[in-house]
Amino acid sequence: MAQFNITITEELLHGLFLSNGRDEAFSKLLEEIFNQVLLAQSSEQVGAEPYERTEERTAYRNGFRDRQMTTRVGTLTLRVPRHRNGKFSTELFARYQRSEQALILAMMEMVINGVSTRKVEAITQELCGKSFSKSTVSALCKQLDPMVHAFRTRPLESHYPFLIVDALYLKVREDHRVQSRGLLIAVGVNEAGYREIIGFQVANTETESSWGEFFASLKERGLKDVRLITSDNHKGLVNAVKRHFQGTTWQRCQTHFSRN
Repeated sequence: MAQFNITITEELLHGLFLSNGRDEAFSKLLEEIFNQVLLAQSSEQVGAEPYERTEERTAYRNGFRDRQMTTRVGTLTLRVPRHRNGKFSTELFARYQRSEQALILAMMEMVINGVSTRKVEAITQELCGKSFSKSTVSALCKQLDPMVHAFRTRPLESHYPFLIVDALYLKVREDHRVQSRGLLIAVGVNEAGYREIIGFQVANTETESSWGEFFASLKERGLKDVRLITSDNHKGLVNAVKRHFQGTTWQRCQTHFSRN
C-alpha cells in the first residue's frame, strides 16, 4: 500500500481547534488531505512530481477537474488530476460510492420499516451534514418497485406440497392519510422442508373474493399439487381455499386457535 506525506498548514490547524464552526474546519481539513492524496497518487502514476524532469516519467499532467463528495462534515470539492496520455485512477471515489450505496439502502430500509420521508430527511441531515429531500427519498424507494414486481410475478417452478397462508395488517400512508391495509401472504414449504414466501398481495379487506384473487394468481404462476393448507378459521379464507384447491386438505392453524 502506498504511503503519502500530508502537509497541514497552520491556518487549517487553528481553524480546527479554535473555530466555533468545527464541522466547517474539519471539512476544510479533510478536503486538503484528500486533495493531497489525489496529487500524490497522480505523481506516483505519472512517475514524476509536478514540473520534475526525469527519465522515469510515463505520462504528463493535463490539469484538474472538480468533483464534489458529500461527507458527514459537509460537501468537499476535490481537484481530480487529469493525465494527457494516460488515465488517472483512484480508489477514493469507489470507496465513497460504496458508502453512498450503503446509505441509500439504509434510507430505503427506514422507509420500508415505516419511517416517514420527512424523518429520513432529518436523519440524513444529522448523519451526513446534508439532507436528502422527501422527493429524493421517495424517488430512491421507487427503484425497489421493479424488484418487488419481479419477485411477486416470478414463476413458481418448485413443488410446494404444504402451504401456509395468513393476513398481516399494516398501517400505510395513502393520500396523506394513514390507513390500515391487509397484506395477504403465502408461505410454501418445499419437498426438502424449507419455507419460502411465494407470494403476497395487498387487500383493502380480507374477503373470500380477495383471497380467491390471490390464490388464482399463485396458480397462474405455477403453484399446483398442494396437499395441505394451513390457515386461521376466517370464513372468507376457508371458502376461497375450498373453491381454488379442491381435494386439498385444510387444517386450522394451532397458533391462531390457541390465541382465540
